[in-house]
Amino acid sequence: MAVLDNLVGAGKKILIVDDETPILDAVSYALRKDGFKVFVAMNAEACLRAFREEKPDLVVLDVMLPSASGFEVCQRIRATNDTPIILLTAKVEERDRVHGLEIGADDYVTKPFSVRELIARIKAILRRRESATTIGEKIEIGGLSIDESRHEALLDGQILELSPKEFALLSFLAKNSGLVFSRQTLLDRVWGQDAFVDERTIDVHVSWLRGKIESKPSQPERLITVRGVGYKFVGRP
Repeated sequence: MAVLDNLVGAGKKILIVDDETPILDAVSYALRKDGFKVFVAMNAEACLRAFREEKPDLVVLDVMLPSASGFEVCQRIRATNDTPIILLTAKVEERDRVHGLEIGADDYVTKPFSVRELIARIKAILRRRESATTIGEKIEIGGLSIDESRHEALLDGQILELSPKEFALLSFLAKNSGLVFSRQTLLDRVWGQDAFVDERTIDVHVSWLRGKIESKPSQPERLITVRGVGYKFVGRP
């Protein structure tokens, strides 16, 4: 595993955004030891500038920045790019963690944190992206059309605006239409077995998808809850 981890880091660019110099120094040092190219920024403006110029493979983004919140920066990045984002936050309330996921963050780490754990999460996300298929499939079911190679989904001819994880979750469920999957199974199959997220993440993403594919999200007919088990996708209701 150590050899594979070193290969994950080789040449990958990581942008770290935090206004605390000790955190920047500690994380930068550890990442460089593992073969990553590291760029740092201490405020929102510097982050967005570095993001445009360096095109990092992953962003570690503090929520509490001096000029604009990490949440705002995350939204601005996610509006045009699916680069993975890990939020650093001193906030422990569930609503803050859920908000981070809602605006497109891939993961979050609560301060104070272990540098080793943060790097493990970075490598886990990069491994999942590297192992993703580049060919993809085309899925047609009940008015839903999914083209994995183009990362495009349409419902009754209308393009769906989906985040990368929403797209992956919908694709997996549609390919396995009619089958019921537990939350843990969906985490393993869509997020990966080494993901550091909990089952609540599935409920949040299912809720977002229902808002985009159901005529009445509160009374879903496509993305169904099987009480006590998990979720399944069915064709046209």
